[in-house]
Amino acid sequence: MGRFVRLIRSRVHGPRSLAGQMFVLQVVVVVLLVAAAVAVLLVQARRDSERDARHRSQTAAETFAHSPGLVDVLTGPDPAAVLEPAAQVAQETGGVDAITVLDPAGVFLTGPDTAQIGSRYQGNLGPFLAAGQSLTTKYSTNQGDAFVTVVPVYGRAGEPLALVVAAITVDRVNDTVGRLIPWLVLGAAGALALSAGAAALVSRRLRRQTRGLGPSEITRMYEHHDAVLHAAREGVLILDAERRVVLANDEARRLLDLPDVVERRGSASLALPPGLADLLVSGRDASDEVHIVGDRLLAVNQRPTAPYGSAGSVVTLRDTTELRQLAGQAQAVRERLSLLYEAGVRVGTTLDVARTAQELADLCVPRFADIVTVDLLDAMLDGGEPTPSPVPSPTPSPVTAPETHDASEAAPGSSGRMRRVTSHWAEWGGGVPTLYPIGEEIEFAEATPMAEALRDGRGVLRADLAADLAWQAQAPDRAARLIEAGVHSLVTVPLKARGLVLGLATFWRGAGSAAFDTDDVSFAEEVAARAAVAVDNARRYTREHATAVTLQRSLLPHALPEQDAVDAAYRYLPARAATAPGAPADTAAYAAEAETVVGAGVGGDWYDVIVLPGARVALVVGDVVGHGLHAAATMGRLRTAVRNFSALDLSPDEVVGHLDELVAGIDQDRPEDNAIGPGGADGPEGLAGPDASVGRMTGATCLYAIYDPVAGRVVAARAGHPGPAVVDAAGAVDFPQVPASLPLGLNEGLPIETAEFDLAEGSRLVLFTDGLVERRDRHEDGDGDAGLDLLRDALVTAGPAATPEQTCDAVIAALGVERPSDDVALLVARTHVLDDARVAVWDVPSDPEAVGAVRAACARQLDTWGLGAIDFTAELILSELVTNAIRYGTPPIRVRLIHERALTCEVSDAGSTAPHLRRAATTDEGGRGLFLVARFAARWGTRYTARGKVIWAELPLPGAGDAPTADLGDALLDQFTDADW
Repeated sequence: MGRFVRLIRSRVHGPRSLAGQMFVLQVVVVVLLVAAAVAVLLVQARRDSERDARHRSQTAAETFAHSPGLVDVLTGPDPAAVLEPAAQVAQETGGVDAITVLDPAGVFLTGPDTAQIGSRYQGNLGPFLAAGQSLTTKYSTNQGDAFVTVVPVYGRAGEPLALVVAAITVDRVNDTVGRLIPWLVLGAAGALALSAGAAALVSRRLRRQTRGLGPSEITRMYEHHDAVLHAAREGVLILDAERRVVLANDEARRLLDLPDVVERRGSASLALPPGLADLLVSGRDASDEVHIVGDRLLAVNQRPTAPYGSAGSVVTLRDTTELRQLAGQAQAVRERLSLLYEAGVRVGTTLDVARTAQELADLCVPRFADIVTVDLLDAMLDGGEPTPSPVPSPTPSPVTAPETHDASEAAPGSSGRMRRVTSHWAEWGGGVPTLYPIGEEIEFAEATPMAEALRDGRGVLRADLAADLAWQAQAPDRAARLIEAGVHSLVTVPLKARGLVLGLATFWRGAGSAAFDTDDVSFAEEVAARAAVAVDNARRYTREHATAVTLQRSLLPHALPEQDAVDAAYRYLPARAATAPGAPADTAAYAAEAETVVGAGVGGDWYDVIVLPGARVALVVGDVVGHGLHAAATMGRLRTAVRNFSALDLSPDEVVGHLDELVAGIDQDRPEDNAIGPGGADGPEGLAGPDASVGRMTGATCLYAIYDPVAGRVVAARAGHPGPAVVDAAGAVDFPQVPASLPLGLNEGLPIETAEFDLAEGSRLVLFTDGLVERRDRHEDGDGDAGLDLLRDALVTAGPAATPEQTCDAVIAALGVERPSDDVALLVARTHVLDDARVAVWDVPSDPEAVGAVRAACARQLDTWGLGAIDFTAELILSELVTNAIRYGTPPIRVRLIHERALTCEVSDAGSTAPHLRRAATTDEGGRGLFLVARFAARWGTRYTARGKVIWAELPLPGAGDAPTADLGDALLDQFTDADW
């Protein structure tokens, strides 16, 4: 290089002409300029390539990260499916090598390799999420240097949602630049003249000043600059490091009301609102911050200009006043939709008419109205069918609110008579005059909006009650007080279901609330329509419930029969339904408030005490699963069947076995579709519902026990039912093991087993249904063991001296079944043992001559008991029964007399042949003895035992009832007819 410079100097200072020297100098200058230009171009090309690569990476990443709808996609159900094709399009459009989206956990949502989607990035993403802004980093890769820009994406609440990563290699940009270098070199080599060298110098100078932009780029840049300054509908402010205004476009001047000359002025001196001024002075990053400037709502964004320019920041301003109004309208629509959804969940949680009306009021106050009143027809409260009442044609006078007129002030001939069931006020209405009290009857005048709503069947709006002179004239004092308190508008809507008007719902607004508009009327009609269905369901349930209660009360025992075997007491508690289904999970307070008690009231549990011959008594407790008419009717059928089987004097296992066959036969007789009647599955109106569709009775259980006070023994059998509890005379509690069988209808002919156990005098036999001991709140699985333990403790606590009534009270109180979720039947019987002196027993030889001795012994025993007045009848019956046993029975033969409320004569033998009452023919020598027994005994019958049978007959005691007084001869003659003679 030194030799080259010396050569140039020798040529310049040599003896050449000035022109030649100038030529050589120009050649040398051009060569030097060309060489320098080539070198500079190479360096500049490299630097421009890197800058372009950085810019492309940043532009692609930030454009994708700030693209509209990205936040909604990221929070959507499947962001990867939506983002992958969008990333591919953005990658091709932005001219980058890859655009990748990762969620905060590092899971790839998009990637250059689709197989990579769903995998997790192994590096640390914390610094990028914490940076709060885009970061661009240069990396060395096997494909050369590459620029990677990472832009975090945040949600509306500022939470990180994802990272957008854009990558591009410098070589990708160099390919374009490399194709241009030969042309640049050729152009520079052709500029051998001084003018070309001068142009090259000027061009180089210009390139430095314009950052490598050519004339077209500069022209385009100025066009963009003018557009931003004058045509953009978004305000732009550029501030330098000292927070002075460098640039303000026309929109910014308009939005901020800036003076004509604002450049180089500090942002603090622009007379801006404090919040916005503080933001500009601080220079902090901001994204869509809302600031009020005059009557506008501005969304303000602020970002630093570095590294794209000198230190400072760029501020963008967007007028969101109209958007805010639209957003407010959209929010109102969302709230209305939410309220409608809650109406479907929170209104009608119970089957109580008044409670349903209250739920409607609770839902709408204060979210829709300040006051809600609900008036229903009287028939609705009793479950009756609503009937439309005629409403007279309106007169052309303004309307009147129901709260402002007394019933006594109703216009003659007015109609629309209803009863107030709900009047719910927000806290705002604490000092407002009292409305009609709940329960008071109201009659709406023909000009009121309520009468108009009833007449037209649609909602009626009164937006300005203060301007309605006719409304005020109907009851001036009350109207004045209401207006003074702030009540200013109302919407009244009829509650209609199945084409019938059930009542009215009236919504009121007061001070601090906007007046109702037509949109509010549509919403009120929709809410009222949903509430009306719930009210109608509650009404129909009330009617069915009343019918079922009447049926059930007629089927259950009204009083226990008089007998001496036990002292009995009972308790029957119908199920109580405490429900709030569908209550919003996020409002525990509402769930507690909505919990209401509606009497299911009609179940299938029953109890019975049946007097049996021989001073015995049968104790029965049963359960039919379910509630309603079907359960009550089924219970009545089973109870009737039990009493009929008991009249046959069957043993407990036989009674339960016959019940099982009865239930199985009823189930088999049911049609496949379980139709109730000609109406199909739904059946007639009033029978539709859950119970109507349940045609089977396999949910029935029964416990049947017979107590014999003579022997002090209990024989019990059960089918699917809890066993009894026994409290002995000392107060000890035991649960005797009674063999369990399947519920009624499911045993399929399997034998029913019995259990026998002795009870001492004063013991208490406790029979109950599962509703007493099986409750979900005591155990997760509804296990009855916890309930049995509580029952044991309650019986022990009651003490050995407790009467059956006291025992029932103690058990109900201790087990907390005042509001049971299932029916509860409890039967407590304190046993008595018949004194041996009131029982006489004789063994009879199988010899007809022994009949006389038995009659004599019977006469002596009756004299001892003071029953001589019926000794002849007793001897006659006993002799006939003994003679029948000797002639037709099988030894051993035994006679037993029992003196209780009646005199019972029993003759037992080991045979199984039972006598039958028949009319003897004229030529028959016998066959009339059993007729005499039936004629002179109050009742008679046969029962089978494990060792044979017992034929018994009862005679009323003297004074307790007249014994048969028919003449014996007449009784025998009655056996013959005129034709027989």
